[in-house]
Amino acid sequence: MNYLDWILMISTLGFIIAYGIYKNRGDKNMDSYLLGSQSLPWYHVGLSVMATQASAITFLSAPGQAFTDGMRFLQFYLGLPLAMIVLCITFVPIFHRLKVFTAYEYLEKRFDSKVRIFTAILFLISRGLSTGISIYAPSIILSTILGWDIFWTNIIMGGLVLTYTIVGGTKAISHTHLQQMLFVTVAMFFAGFLIIKMLPEDVGVIDALRIAGKNEKMNSISFDFNPNDRYNIWSGLIGGFFLQLSYFGTDQSQVSRYLTGQSIKQSRMGLIMNGLLKIPMQFLILMIGIMVFVYYQFSVQTPIFFNKVEVDNLEKSVYSAEYQSIKSKHEAVSKIKSNQTFLLNSALKVENKQEIESLKKQLLVSNDSIKSLKKEVVTLIKKNNPDADVSDVNYVFLRFVLDHIPHGLIGLLIAVIFSASMGSIASAYSSLASTSMVDIYKKISTKSNSELDEVKIVKYLTFAWGIACIFIASFAHKLGSSMIELVNILGSWFYGVILGIFVVAFYLKQIGSNAIFVGALIAQILVIFIWYKEVVAFLWLNPIGCILVVFFSFLIQLFQKSPNISNE
Repeated sequence: MNYLDWILMISTLGFIIAYGIYKNRGDKNMDSYLLGSQSLPWYHVGLSVMATQASAITFLSAPGQAFTDGMRFLQFYLGLPLAMIVLCITFVPIFHRLKVFTAYEYLEKRFDSKVRIFTAILFLISRGLSTGISIYAPSIILSTILGWDIFWTNIIMGGLVLTYTIVGGTKAISHTHLQQMLFVTVAMFFAGFLIIKMLPEDVGVIDALRIAGKNEKMNSISFDFNPNDRYNIWSGLIGGFFLQLSYFGTDQSQVSRYLTGQSIKQSRMGLIMNGLLKIPMQFLILMIGIMVFVYYQFSVQTPIFFNKVEVDNLEKSVYSAEYQSIKSKHEAVSKIKSNQTFLLNSALKVENKQEIESLKKQLLVSNDSIKSLKKEVVTLIKKNNPDADVSDVNYVFLRFVLDHIPHGLIGLLIAVIFSASMGSIASAYSSLASTSMVDIYKKISTKSNSELDEVKIVKYLTFAWGIACIFIASFAHKLGSSMIELVNILGSWFYGVILGIFVVAFYLKQIGSNAIFVGALIAQILVIFIWYKEVVAFLWLNPIGCILVVFFSFLIQLFQKSPNISNE
Protein backbone atom coordinates (compact mmCIF):
# COMPACT_ATOMS: atom_id res chain seq x y z
CA MET A 1 0.00 0.00 0.00
CA ASN A 2 1.17 3.54 -0.75
CA TYR A 3 0.22 6.92 0.75
CA LEU A 4 -2.89 7.25 -1.43
CA ASP A 5 -4.18 3.86 -0.20
CA TRP A 6 -3.62 4.86 3.43
CA ILE A 7 -5.32 8.25 3.00
CA LEU A 8 -8.39 6.76 1.33
CA MET A 9 -8.64 3.91 3.84
CA ILE A 10 -8.34 6.11 6.93
CA SER A 11 -10.71 8.81 5.61
CA THR A 12 -13.36 6.24 4.63
CA LEU A 13 -13.24 4.55 8.02
CA GLY A 14 -13.18 7.89 9.81
CA PHE A 15 -16.31 9.08 8.00
CA ILE A 16 -18.25 5.90 8.84
CA ILE A 17 -17.32 6.01 12.54
CA ALA A 18 -17.98 9.75 12.94
CA TYR A 19 -21.34 9.50 11.18
CA GLY A 20 -22.52 6.65 13.41
CA ILE A 21 -21.56 8.45 16.63
CA TYR A 22 -23.13 11.72 15.43
CA LYS A 23 -26.45 10.01 14.68
CA ASN A 24 -26.70 8.58 18.20
CA ARG A 25 -25.14 11.20 20.47
CA GLY A 26 -26.68 11.63 23.90
CA ASP A 27 -28.26 8.28 24.89
CA LYS A 28 -30.05 8.74 28.21
CA ASN A 29 -31.53 5.30 28.92
CA MET A 30 -31.37 1.58 28.19
CA ASP A 31 -34.11 1.71 25.56
CA SER A 32 -32.19 4.29 23.53
CA TYR A 33 -28.77 2.72 24.01
CA LEU A 34 -29.73 -0.94 23.37
CA LEU A 35 -32.78 -0.71 21.08
CA GLY A 36 -32.30 2.67 19.44
CA SER A 37 -35.75 3.60 20.84
CA GLN A 38 -37.19 1.15 18.25
CA SER A 39 -37.12 3.96 15.69
CA LEU A 40 -35.52 2.48 12.57
CA PRO A 41 -37.27 1.82 9.21
CA TRP A 42 -37.31 -1.56 7.46
CA TYR A 43 -34.41 -0.88 5.09
CA HIS A 44 -32.20 0.08 8.05
CA VAL A 45 -33.25 -3.12 9.78
CA GLY A 46 -32.59 -5.23 6.66
CA LEU A 47 -29.18 -3.73 5.95
CA SER A 48 -28.22 -3.95 9.62
CA VAL A 49 -29.19 -7.64 9.77
CA MET A 50 -27.15 -8.33 6.62
CA ALA A 51 -24.16 -6.31 7.81
CA THR A 52 -24.12 -8.05 11.19
CA GLN A 53 -23.69 -11.40 9.42
CA ALA A 54 -21.40 -10.05 6.67
CA SER A 55 -18.16 -9.48 8.55
CA ALA A 56 -14.61 -9.34 7.22
CA ILE A 57 -14.78 -13.13 7.43
CA THR A 58 -17.28 -13.05 4.57
CA PHE A 59 -15.14 -10.88 2.32
CA LEU A 60 -11.77 -12.42 3.18
CA SER A 61 -12.54 -16.07 3.74
CA ALA A 62 -15.47 -16.73 1.36
CA PRO A 63 -13.49 -16.02 -1.86
CA GLY A 64 -10.69 -18.22 -0.49
CA GLN A 65 -13.25 -20.91 0.33
CA ALA A 66 -14.47 -20.89 -3.29
CA PHE A 67 -10.87 -20.78 -4.56
CA THR A 68 -10.09 -23.93 -2.56
CA ASP A 69 -13.35 -25.86 -2.50
CA GLY A 70 -15.47 -24.43 -5.33
CA MET A 71 -19.06 -23.20 -5.04
CA ARG A 72 -20.23 -25.94 -2.64
CA PHE A 73 -20.41 -23.51 0.28
CA LEU A 74 -23.39 -21.74 -1.34
CA GLN A 75 -25.58 -24.66 -0.22
CA PHE A 76 -25.00 -23.52 3.36
CA TYR A 77 -27.49 -20.67 2.77
CA LEU A 78 -30.31 -22.64 1.12
CA GLY A 79 -32.38 -22.82 4.31
CA LEU A 80 -32.17 -19.05 4.92
CA PRO A 81 -35.31 -17.84 3.04
CA LEU A 82 -37.55 -20.39 4.78
CA ALA A 83 -36.02 -19.45 8.16
CA MET A 84 -36.88 -15.78 7.52
CA ILE A 85 -40.54 -16.70 6.86
CA VAL A 86 -40.78 -18.70 10.09
CA LEU A 87 -39.16 -15.85 12.04
CA CYS A 88 -41.62 -13.30 10.64
CA ILE A 89 -44.58 -15.48 11.63
CA THR A 90 -43.44 -16.49 15.13
CA PHE A 91 -40.42 -14.80 16.73
CA VAL A 92 -40.87 -11.18 15.61
CA PRO A 93 -44.44 -10.57 16.90
CA ILE A 94 -43.69 -12.30 20.22
CA PHE A 95 -40.55 -10.26 20.91
CA HIS A 96 -42.17 -6.98 19.84
CA ARG A 97 -45.34 -7.61 21.84
CA LEU A 98 -43.42 -8.35 25.03
CA LYS A 99 -41.13 -5.29 24.51
CA VAL A 100 -38.02 -7.23 25.52
CA PHE A 101 -34.43 -5.98 25.44
CA THR A 102 -33.12 -9.51 24.79
CA ALA A 103 -34.59 -12.72 23.39
CA TYR A 104 -33.96 -14.52 26.67
CA GLU A 105 -36.31 -12.34 28.73
CA TYR A 106 -39.18 -14.28 27.19
CA LEU A 107 -37.83 -17.54 28.61
CA GLU A 108 -38.27 -16.32 32.18
CA LYS A 109 -41.87 -15.36 31.45
CA ARG A 110 -42.45 -18.83 29.98
CA PHE A 111 -40.27 -20.90 32.36
CA ASP A 112 -38.14 -19.39 35.14
CA SER A 113 -34.91 -17.48 35.73
CA LYS A 114 -32.58 -20.52 35.66
CA VAL A 115 -33.69 -21.42 32.10
CA ARG A 116 -33.24 -17.80 31.06
CA ILE A 117 -29.75 -17.56 32.58
CA PHE A 118 -28.67 -20.95 31.19
CA THR A 119 -29.73 -20.02 27.65
CA ALA A 120 -28.10 -16.61 27.96
CA ILE A 121 -24.84 -18.25 29.05
CA LEU A 122 -24.92 -20.58 26.02
CA PHE A 123 -25.34 -17.53 23.80
CA LEU A 124 -22.54 -15.62 25.54
CA ILE A 125 -20.09 -18.51 25.08
CA SER A 126 -21.07 -18.97 21.43
CA ARG A 127 -21.01 -15.29 20.50
CA GLY A 128 -17.85 -14.59 22.49
CA LEU A 129 -15.92 -17.31 20.63
CA SER A 130 -17.26 -16.21 17.23
CA THR A 131 -16.50 -12.56 17.92
CA GLY A 132 -12.90 -13.47 18.65
CA ILE A 133 -12.70 -15.02 15.16
CA SER A 134 -14.36 -11.90 13.71
CA ILE A 135 -11.66 -9.70 15.26
CA TYR A 136 -8.94 -12.00 13.95
CA ALA A 137 -10.17 -11.62 10.34
CA PRO A 138 -9.40 -7.89 9.83
CA SER A 139 -6.31 -8.26 12.00
CA ILE A 140 -4.94 -10.50 9.25
CA ILE A 141 -5.08 -7.49 6.91
CA LEU A 142 -3.13 -5.22 9.25
CA SER A 143 -0.64 -7.98 9.98
CA THR A 144 -0.09 -8.68 6.28
CA ILE A 145 0.20 -5.02 5.27
CA LEU A 146 2.38 -3.85 8.14
CA GLY A 147 4.24 -7.08 8.90
CA TRP A 148 3.24 -6.72 12.57
CA ASP A 149 2.62 -9.56 14.97
CA ILE A 150 -1.03 -10.66 14.90
CA PHE A 151 -1.21 -10.07 18.69
CA TRP A 152 -0.89 -6.31 18.25
CA THR A 153 -3.19 -6.07 15.24
CA ASN A 154 -5.86 -7.94 17.23
CA ILE A 155 -5.59 -5.31 19.95
CA ILE A 156 -5.77 -2.43 17.44
CA MET A 157 -8.75 -3.81 15.55
CA GLY A 158 -10.71 -4.97 18.59
CA GLY A 159 -9.97 -1.75 20.47
CA LEU A 160 -10.97 0.52 17.58
CA VAL A 161 -14.41 -1.08 17.28
CA LEU A 162 -14.80 -1.17 21.04
CA THR A 163 -14.37 2.62 21.21
CA TYR A 164 -17.20 3.56 18.88
CA THR A 165 -19.48 0.80 20.21
CA ILE A 166 -19.19 2.16 23.76
CA VAL A 167 -19.69 5.77 22.63
CA GLY A 168 -22.43 5.24 20.09
CA GLY A 169 -24.66 2.39 21.23
CA THR A 170 -26.94 0.33 19.01
CA LYS A 171 -28.30 3.16 16.85
CA ALA A 172 -24.75 4.15 15.92
CA ILE A 173 -24.16 0.55 14.88
CA SER A 174 -27.31 0.49 12.73
CA HIS A 175 -26.52 3.81 11.06
CA THR A 176 -22.96 2.73 10.27
CA HIS A 177 -24.37 -0.53 8.89
CA LEU A 178 -26.27 1.44 6.26
CA GLN A 179 -23.06 3.10 5.07
CA GLN A 180 -21.06 -0.12 5.31
CA MET A 181 -23.41 -2.20 3.18
CA LEU A 182 -23.52 0.49 0.47
CA PHE A 183 -19.71 0.67 0.41
CA VAL A 184 -19.41 -3.12 0.47
CA THR A 185 -21.86 -3.70 -2.38
CA VAL A 186 -20.20 -1.19 -4.70
CA ALA A 187 -16.66 -2.29 -3.83
CA MET A 188 -17.26 -6.02 -4.29
CA PHE A 189 -18.97 -5.48 -7.66
CA PHE A 190 -16.03 -3.35 -8.72
CA ALA A 191 -13.51 -5.93 -7.47
CA GLY A 192 -15.27 -8.61 -9.51
CA PHE A 193 -15.23 -6.38 -12.58
CA LEU A 194 -11.47 -5.74 -12.20
CA ILE A 195 -10.69 -9.44 -11.85
CA ILE A 196 -12.59 -10.24 -15.05
CA LYS A 197 -10.76 -7.42 -16.87
CA MET A 198 -7.42 -8.91 -15.77
CA LEU A 199 -8.12 -12.23 -17.49
CA PRO A 200 -6.48 -12.79 -20.92
CA GLU A 201 -8.09 -10.82 -23.75
CA ASP A 202 -9.82 -13.79 -25.38
CA VAL A 203 -11.22 -15.10 -22.06
CA GLY A 204 -14.70 -13.85 -21.21
CA VAL A 205 -16.89 -14.60 -18.19
CA ILE A 206 -18.45 -17.68 -19.82
CA ASP A 207 -15.00 -18.96 -20.82
CA ALA A 208 -13.77 -18.47 -17.26
CA LEU A 209 -16.76 -20.34 -15.83
CA ARG A 210 -16.21 -23.26 -18.22
CA ILE A 211 -12.54 -23.46 -17.23
CA ALA A 212 -13.54 -23.37 -13.54
CA GLY A 213 -16.03 -26.15 -14.24
CA LYS A 214 -13.38 -28.36 -15.85
CA ASN A 215 -11.30 -27.81 -12.71
CA GLU A 216 -14.26 -29.06 -10.61
CA LYS A 217 -14.95 -25.65 -9.01
CA MET A 218 -18.55 -25.11 -10.17
CA ASN A 219 -20.01 -27.82 -7.95
CA SER A 220 -22.83 -25.60 -6.64
CA ILE A 221 -25.43 -28.27 -5.85
CA SER A 222 -24.99 -31.86 -4.71
CA PHE A 223 -28.02 -34.14 -4.27
CA ASP A 224 -26.04 -36.94 -2.62
CA PHE A 225 -27.27 -37.57 0.91
CA ASN A 226 -24.14 -38.04 2.99
CA PRO A 227 -24.30 -36.94 6.65
CA ASN A 228 -20.51 -36.65 6.75
CA ASP A 229 -20.41 -34.30 3.74
CA ARG A 230 -20.39 -30.71 4.97
CA TYR A 231 -22.19 -29.18 2.01
CA ASN A 232 -24.98 -30.74 -0.01
CA ILE A 233 -28.57 -29.72 -0.70
CA TRP A 234 -29.85 -31.71 2.28
CA SER A 235 -27.43 -30.32 4.84
CA GLY A 236 -28.13 -26.83 3.45
CA LEU A 237 -31.92 -27.07 3.43
CA ILE A 238 -32.30 -28.93 6.74
CA GLY A 239 -29.16 -28.22 8.79
CA GLY A 240 -28.86 -24.72 7.32
CA PHE A 241 -32.52 -23.97 8.08
CA PHE A 242 -32.12 -24.88 11.75
CA LEU A 243 -28.85 -22.93 12.02
CA GLN A 244 -30.27 -19.81 10.35
CA LEU A 245 -33.50 -20.00 12.35
CA SER A 246 -31.54 -20.17 15.58
CA TYR A 247 -29.00 -17.52 14.54
CA PHE A 248 -31.55 -14.94 13.43
CA GLY A 249 -34.24 -15.95 15.93
CA THR A 250 -32.34 -16.51 19.18
CA ASP A 251 -28.86 -14.96 18.79
CA GLN A 252 -29.03 -11.58 20.51
CA SER A 253 -26.60 -10.03 18.00
CA GLN A 254 -29.33 -10.47 15.36
CA VAL A 255 -32.43 -10.12 17.54
CA SER A 256 -31.16 -6.73 18.68
CA ARG A 257 -30.97 -5.66 15.01
CA TYR A 258 -34.63 -6.25 14.17
CA LEU A 259 -35.89 -5.15 17.60
CA THR A 260 -34.80 -1.66 16.54
CA GLY A 261 -37.59 -1.66 13.91
CA GLN A 262 -40.39 0.88 14.25
CA SER A 263 -43.04 -1.85 14.21
CA ILE A 264 -43.61 -5.56 13.64
CA LYS A 265 -44.20 -4.81 9.97
CA GLN A 266 -40.91 -2.91 9.62
CA SER A 267 -38.97 -5.72 11.33
CA ARG A 268 -40.61 -8.33 9.12
CA MET A 269 -39.84 -6.40 5.95
CA GLY A 270 -36.21 -6.08 7.04
CA LEU A 271 -35.91 -9.85 7.54
CA ILE A 272 -37.62 -10.62 4.23
CA MET A 273 -35.16 -8.24 2.55
CA ASN A 274 -32.32 -10.26 4.10
CA GLY A 275 -33.87 -13.53 2.93
CA LEU A 276 -34.16 -12.28 -0.66
CA LEU A 277 -30.72 -10.68 -0.98
CA LYS A 278 -28.38 -12.87 1.09
CA ILE A 279 -28.05 -15.82 -1.31
CA PRO A 280 -27.40 -13.66 -4.43
CA MET A 281 -24.90 -11.61 -2.42
CA GLN A 282 -23.08 -14.72 -1.22
CA PHE A 283 -23.14 -16.19 -4.72
CA LEU A 284 -21.36 -13.12 -6.10
CA ILE A 285 -18.76 -13.14 -3.32
CA LEU A 286 -18.00 -16.83 -3.92
CA MET A 287 -17.89 -16.15 -7.67
CA ILE A 288 -15.12 -13.60 -7.03
CA GLY A 289 -13.10 -16.45 -5.52
CA ILE A 290 -13.78 -18.55 -8.62
CA MET A 291 -12.58 -15.73 -10.89
CA VAL A 292 -9.40 -15.38 -8.79
CA PHE A 293 -8.84 -19.12 -9.21
CA VAL A 294 -9.23 -18.87 -13.00
CA TYR A 295 -6.87 -15.86 -13.09
CA TYR A 296 -4.17 -17.88 -11.33
CA GLN A 297 -4.76 -20.83 -13.68
CA PHE A 298 -3.56 -18.63 -16.53
CA SER A 299 -0.85 -16.89 -14.51
CA VAL A 300 2.69 -18.21 -14.14
CA GLN A 301 3.14 -16.09 -10.98
CA THR A 302 0.80 -18.00 -8.67
CA PRO A 303 1.88 -17.76 -5.01
CA ILE A 304 2.85 -21.12 -3.58
CA PHE A 305 1.54 -19.95 -0.19
CA PHE A 306 -0.75 -16.92 0.12
CA ASN A 307 0.20 -15.79 3.63
CA LYS A 308 3.01 -13.42 2.67
CA VAL A 309 4.09 -12.76 6.26
CA GLU A 310 4.86 -16.44 6.86
CA VAL A 311 6.61 -16.74 3.47
CA ASP A 312 8.78 -13.70 4.23
CA ASN A 313 9.69 -15.19 7.61
CA LEU A 314 10.58 -18.48 5.91
CA GLU A 315 12.83 -16.75 3.38
CA LYS A 316 14.79 -15.18 6.24
CA SER A 317 15.12 -18.45 8.13
CA VAL A 318 17.60 -21.35 8.03
CA TYR A 319 15.11 -23.13 5.74
CA SER A 320 15.44 -20.51 3.01
CA ALA A 321 17.43 -22.75 0.65
CA GLU A 322 14.89 -25.57 0.93
CA TYR A 323 12.08 -23.10 0.28
CA GLN A 324 13.81 -21.70 -2.81
CA SER A 325 14.18 -25.22 -4.19
CA ILE A 326 10.44 -25.91 -3.72
CA LYS A 327 9.63 -22.49 -5.17
CA SER A 328 11.60 -23.27 -8.35
CA LYS A 329 9.70 -26.53 -8.80
CA HIS A 330 6.44 -24.63 -8.24
CA GLU A 331 7.30 -22.05 -10.89
CA ALA A 332 8.03 -24.83 -13.40
CA VAL A 333 4.70 -26.56 -12.71
CA SER A 334 2.87 -23.19 -12.85
CA LYS A 335 4.23 -22.59 -16.37
CA ILE A 336 3.00 -26.01 -17.47
CA LYS A 337 -0.40 -25.37 -15.82
CA SER A 338 -0.69 -21.97 -17.53
CA ASN A 339 0.03 -23.48 -20.94
CA GLN A 340 -2.50 -26.26 -20.32
CA THR A 341 -5.14 -23.68 -19.36
CA PHE A 342 -4.62 -21.65 -22.54
CA LEU A 343 -4.90 -24.85 -24.60
CA LEU A 344 -8.05 -25.85 -22.69
CA ASN A 345 -9.63 -22.46 -23.40
CA SER A 346 -8.92 -22.92 -27.13
CA ALA A 347 -10.34 -26.46 -27.07
CA LEU A 348 -13.48 -25.26 -25.31
CA LYS A 349 -14.06 -22.58 -27.93
CA VAL A 350 -14.05 -25.15 -30.78
CA GLU A 351 -15.70 -27.81 -28.57
CA ASN A 352 -12.99 -30.41 -29.18
CA LYS A 353 -14.28 -32.96 -26.64
CA GLN A 354 -11.33 -35.34 -26.88
CA GLU A 355 -8.82 -32.52 -26.37
CA ILE A 356 -10.93 -31.06 -23.55
CA GLU A 357 -10.96 -34.32 -21.58
CA SER A 358 -7.23 -34.86 -22.11
CA LEU A 359 -6.35 -31.34 -20.94
CA LYS A 360 -8.75 -31.59 -18.00
CA LYS A 361 -6.88 -34.65 -16.73
CA GLN A 362 -3.53 -32.93 -17.28
CA LEU A 363 -4.67 -29.85 -15.35
CA LEU A 364 -5.88 -31.93 -12.43
CA VAL A 365 -2.45 -33.60 -12.29
CA SER A 366 -0.70 -30.19 -12.38
CA ASN A 367 -2.92 -28.81 -9.61
CA ASP A 368 -2.29 -31.93 -7.52
CA SER A 369 1.46 -31.36 -7.95
CA ILE A 370 1.04 -27.76 -6.79
CA LYS A 371 -0.88 -28.96 -3.72
CA SER A 372 1.94 -31.41 -2.90
CA LEU A 373 4.55 -28.66 -3.17
CA LYS A 374 2.41 -26.43 -0.97
CA LYS A 375 2.32 -29.15 1.70
CA GLU A 376 6.13 -29.19 1.65
CA VAL A 377 6.16 -25.41 2.23
CA VAL A 378 3.66 -25.77 5.10
CA THR A 379 5.97 -28.35 6.69
CA LEU A 380 8.88 -25.89 6.50
CA ILE A 381 6.74 -23.07 7.94
CA LYS A 382 5.80 -25.28 10.90
CA LYS A 383 9.44 -26.17 11.46
CA ASN A 384 10.37 -22.50 11.41
CA ASN A 385 7.48 -21.41 13.63
CA PRO A 386 5.28 -24.04 15.33
CA ASP A 387 2.69 -21.33 16.11
CA ALA A 388 2.44 -20.10 12.49
CA ASP A 389 -0.92 -19.80 10.73
CA VAL A 390 -0.64 -22.53 8.07
CA SER A 391 -4.19 -22.29 6.69
CA ASP A 392 -3.83 -19.74 3.90
CA VAL A 393 -7.42 -20.00 2.59
CA ASN A 394 -8.12 -16.76 4.51
CA TYR A 395 -5.30 -14.94 2.68
CA VAL A 396 -6.13 -15.78 -0.96
CA PHE A 397 -8.29 -12.74 -1.76
CA LEU A 398 -6.20 -10.33 0.32
CA ARG A 399 -2.99 -11.41 -1.45
CA PHE A 400 -4.65 -10.97 -4.83
CA VAL A 401 -5.83 -7.46 -3.90
CA LEU A 402 -2.41 -6.36 -2.64
CA ASP A 403 -0.58 -7.84 -5.64
CA HIS A 404 -2.86 -6.87 -8.50
CA ILE A 405 -5.45 -4.16 -7.66
CA PRO A 406 -4.39 -0.56 -8.58
CA HIS A 407 -3.25 1.74 -5.78
CA GLY A 408 -6.03 3.87 -4.35
CA LEU A 409 -8.52 1.12 -5.01
CA ILE A 410 -6.55 -1.10 -2.62
CA GLY A 411 -7.13 1.42 0.17
CA LEU A 412 -10.86 1.67 -0.59
CA LEU A 413 -11.35 -2.09 -0.81
CA ILE A 414 -9.53 -2.74 2.46
CA ALA A 415 -11.53 0.08 4.09
CA VAL A 416 -14.69 -1.69 2.94
CA ILE A 417 -13.55 -5.00 4.45
CA PHE A 418 -12.59 -3.21 7.66
CA SER A 419 -15.93 -1.40 7.87
CA ALA A 420 -17.88 -4.62 7.30
CA SER A 421 -15.94 -6.24 10.11
CA MET A 422 -16.43 -3.27 12.40
CA GLY A 423 -20.20 -3.46 11.98
CA SER A 424 -20.28 -7.17 12.76
CA ILE A 425 -17.95 -6.90 15.75
CA ALA A 426 -19.79 -3.86 17.12
CA SER A 427 -23.13 -5.71 16.96
CA ALA A 428 -21.55 -8.63 18.80
CA TYR A 429 -20.06 -6.39 21.52
CA SER A 430 -23.44 -4.72 22.00
CA SER A 431 -25.35 -8.01 22.17
CA LEU A 432 -22.85 -9.56 24.60
CA ALA A 433 -23.09 -6.54 26.89
CA SER A 434 -26.89 -6.24 26.71
CA THR A 435 -27.36 -9.94 27.46
CA SER A 436 -24.88 -9.79 30.34
CA MET A 437 -26.68 -6.76 31.76
CA VAL A 438 -30.33 -7.70 31.25
CA ASP A 439 -30.18 -11.47 31.66
CA ILE A 440 -27.32 -11.94 34.16
CA TYR A 441 -26.44 -8.78 36.11
CA LYS A 442 -29.99 -7.55 36.74
CA LYS A 443 -31.06 -11.05 37.78
CA ILE A 444 -28.35 -11.53 40.40
CA SER A 445 -27.87 -7.92 41.59
CA THR A 446 -30.03 -6.56 44.39
CA LYS A 447 -28.87 -2.98 43.86
CA SER A 448 -31.31 -0.45 42.38
CA ASN A 449 -29.71 1.65 39.63
CA SER A 450 -30.89 4.74 37.77
CA GLU A 451 -31.26 4.59 34.00
CA LEU A 452 -28.03 6.57 33.54
CA ASP A 453 -26.21 4.19 35.88
CA GLU A 454 -27.54 1.21 33.90
CA VAL A 455 -26.16 2.69 30.66
CA LYS A 456 -22.77 3.13 32.38
CA ILE A 457 -22.81 -0.50 33.54
CA VAL A 458 -23.61 -1.66 30.01
CA LYS A 459 -20.62 0.33 28.75
CA TYR A 460 -18.37 -1.27 31.38
CA LEU A 461 -19.66 -4.71 30.33
CA THR A 462 -19.03 -3.83 26.67
CA PHE A 463 -15.45 -2.97 27.56
CA ALA A 464 -15.02 -6.23 29.49
CA TRP A 465 -16.37 -8.32 26.61
CA GLY A 466 -14.18 -6.42 24.17
CA ILE A 467 -11.08 -7.39 26.15
CA ALA A 468 -12.27 -11.01 26.38
CA CYS A 469 -12.91 -11.24 22.63
CA ILE A 470 -9.51 -9.72 21.81
CA PHE A 471 -7.96 -12.38 24.04
CA ILE A 472 -9.84 -15.13 22.14
CA ALA A 473 -8.71 -13.62 18.82
CA SER A 474 -5.10 -14.08 19.91
CA PHE A 475 -5.55 -17.87 19.73
CA ALA A 476 -7.60 -18.01 16.51
CA HIS A 477 -4.60 -18.70 14.26
CA LYS A 478 -3.95 -21.95 16.12
CA LEU A 479 -7.26 -23.40 14.89
CA GLY A 480 -5.98 -23.68 11.29
CA SER A 481 -9.24 -23.54 9.36
CA SER A 482 -11.27 -21.40 7.00
CA MET A 483 -12.72 -18.66 9.19
CA ILE A 484 -16.11 -18.73 7.48
CA GLU A 485 -16.39 -22.43 8.31
CA LEU A 486 -14.95 -22.03 11.79
CA VAL A 487 -17.50 -19.46 13.00
CA ASN A 488 -20.34 -21.66 11.79
CA ILE A 489 -18.87 -24.75 13.43
CA LEU A 490 -18.62 -22.86 16.73
CA GLY A 491 -22.20 -21.66 16.34
CA SER A 492 -23.44 -25.16 15.56
CA TRP A 493 -22.19 -26.37 18.95
CA PHE A 494 -24.89 -24.27 20.62
CA TYR A 495 -27.49 -23.02 18.12
CA GLY A 496 -29.50 -26.25 17.92
CA VAL A 497 -29.86 -26.48 21.70
CA ILE A 498 -30.82 -22.82 22.05
CA LEU A 499 -33.38 -23.17 19.27
CA GLY A 500 -34.79 -26.30 20.93
CA ILE A 501 -35.40 -24.33 24.13
CA PHE A 502 -37.38 -21.68 22.21
CA VAL A 503 -39.30 -24.32 20.22
CA VAL A 504 -40.45 -25.90 23.49
CA ALA A 505 -41.27 -22.46 24.89
CA PHE A 506 -43.41 -21.51 21.88
CA TYR A 507 -45.16 -24.76 21.02
CA LEU A 508 -45.04 -27.30 23.88
CA LYS A 509 -46.87 -25.59 26.72
CA GLN A 510 -47.14 -28.79 28.78
CA ILE A 511 -43.37 -28.83 29.39
CA GLY A 512 -42.19 -26.97 32.48
CA SER A 513 -38.98 -25.28 33.57
CA ASN A 514 -37.26 -28.20 35.33
CA ALA A 515 -37.79 -30.55 32.40
CA ILE A 516 -36.50 -28.08 29.79
CA PHE A 517 -33.47 -27.15 31.92
CA VAL A 518 -32.32 -30.74 32.43
CA GLY A 519 -33.26 -31.76 28.88
CA ALA A 520 -31.29 -28.88 27.36
CA LEU A 521 -28.25 -29.61 29.55
CA ILE A 522 -28.20 -33.27 28.46
CA ALA A 523 -28.69 -32.26 24.81
CA GLN A 524 -25.80 -29.78 24.94
CA ILE A 525 -23.42 -32.41 26.31
CA LEU A 526 -24.48 -34.89 23.62
CA VAL A 527 -24.06 -32.34 20.79
CA ILE A 528 -20.46 -31.61 21.83
CA PHE A 529 -19.82 -35.37 22.09
CA ILE A 530 -21.27 -36.00 18.60
CA TRP A 531 -19.09 -33.23 17.16
CA TYR A 532 -15.99 -34.51 18.96
CA LYS A 533 -16.52 -38.03 17.59
CA GLU A 534 -17.17 -36.59 14.10
CA VAL A 535 -20.37 -38.62 13.74
CA VAL A 536 -21.89 -36.13 11.26
CA ALA A 537 -20.91 -32.92 9.47
CA PHE A 538 -21.30 -29.77 11.57
CA LEU A 539 -24.51 -28.45 9.95
CA TRP A 540 -26.41 -31.52 11.16
CA LEU A 541 -25.58 -30.60 14.78
CA ASN A 542 -28.25 -27.88 14.57
CA PRO A 543 -31.33 -30.08 13.91
CA ILE A 544 -29.88 -32.80 16.15
CA GLY A 545 -29.47 -30.35 19.05
CA CYS A 546 -33.01 -29.00 18.62
CA ILE A 547 -34.58 -32.49 18.40
CA LEU A 548 -32.62 -33.74 21.43
CA VAL A 549 -33.85 -30.83 23.57
CA VAL A 550 -37.47 -31.50 22.61
CA PHE A 551 -37.10 -35.25 23.14
CA PHE A 552 -35.37 -35.16 26.53
CA SER A 553 -37.51 -32.35 27.97
CA PHE A 554 -40.70 -34.16 26.91
CA LEU A 555 -39.41 -37.45 28.34
CA ILE A 556 -38.41 -35.85 31.66
CA GLN A 557 -41.75 -34.06 31.92
CA LEU A 558 -43.56 -37.41 31.65
CA PHE A 559 -41.79 -38.68 34.77
CA GLN A 560 -42.40 -35.54 36.85
CA LYS A 561 -45.11 -35.97 39.46
CA SER A 562 -45.83 -32.25 39.83
CA PRO A 563 -45.19 -30.51 36.50
CA ASN A 564 -44.06 -26.92 36.70
CA ILE A 565 -46.01 -25.58 33.75
CA SER A 566 -46.26 -21.95 32.70
CA ASN A 567 -49.56 -20.30 31.93
CA GLU A 568 -47.96 -18.24 29.18
